[in-house]
Amino acid sequence: MHPHSHVHPHTHAHHHGAGASERRIGLAALITGVFMIAEFAGGLVSGSLALIADSGHMLTDCAGLTLAWLGFRLARRPPDGRRSYGYDRFGVLVAFANGLLLFAIAGWIVVEAVHRFRAPSPVLGGVMFWVALAGLAVNLIAFRLLQSGDHRNLNVRAAALHVIGDLLGSVAALAAALVILSTGWTPIDPILSVLVALLILGSAARIVRDAGHILLEGTPAGLDAGEIATSIKAAVQEVHDVHHVHAWSLSQERPIVTLHARISDAGSAPERIAGAIKSHLKAHYGVEHATVELEFEACADQLDPLSRNSRQDP
Repeated sequence: MHPHSHVHPHTHAHHHGAGASERRIGLAALITGVFMIAEFAGGLVSGSLALIADSGHMLTDCAGLTLAWLGFRLARRPPDGRRSYGYDRFGVLVAFANGLLLFAIAGWIVVEAVHRFRAPSPVLGGVMFWVALAGLAVNLIAFRLLQSGDHRNLNVRAAALHVIGDLLGSVAALAAALVILSTGWTPIDPILSVLVALLILGSAARIVRDAGHILLEGTPAGLDAGEIATSIKAAVQEVHDVHHVHAWSLSQERPIVTLHARISDAGSAPERIAGAIKSHLKAHYGVEHATVELEFEACADQLDPLSRNSRQDP
């Protein structure tokens, strides 16, 4: 993959747009949260498991939107002595816990659906229909709000995906209500509730996978140590070897790279070479925080017999 394919420029317009995106996500979270309570109540009144399942899905969407909003708020807080990298990891930690909660909610829906199959209960199709229709309208409003946000921001894109999943859940509940009203066949309710549970499981798997990857200091998507080393050597002529390349991220939007670079000309200004390497990483890979250790002869880690990193990393 060509290095230029990973360009992630951070413009002033992007930073100014963060405030508008924060307000839109906050409003979408508020609308979703209020209707989630109404939909859960409607599910209890009508006896519809599909509505209760969809309200559970809306709970996860509300949590995801709230996390996105908190992410914008906390990202503005400056680093301090105890958190030198700032507060970006807060959102990752809560997202991981939220993903585990999603699994629990989906499991409860499936267990309840099995009970409904074994012992069918009456469902008020009319109440179910109007509550599901209102839910669809609320999700369309929330989706419209997020569509007007900054599409380059990962928080906005992830929040929009949450709402799309909830749109499908509302459609499923609406379809179940129509089937019950027209045929009286109530098993459609637990069947479609299981489909909603599968949607929740899909979201949960992605959230846990992505958050876990970040918490385990996994290499961000699009960053390859070998490719980074090759591109730096090609871009900065004084550099003839790059090793000890490590890449991880504080959040999905803040990748970090550390590396050793051996330069051939001891007379060159090291500050200029380090600056050129950092500029290359920022322009081609979107890495705004990089630590570069310059070497003129042997790697310092190789010369220190007490170092645990005495072998050279690829």
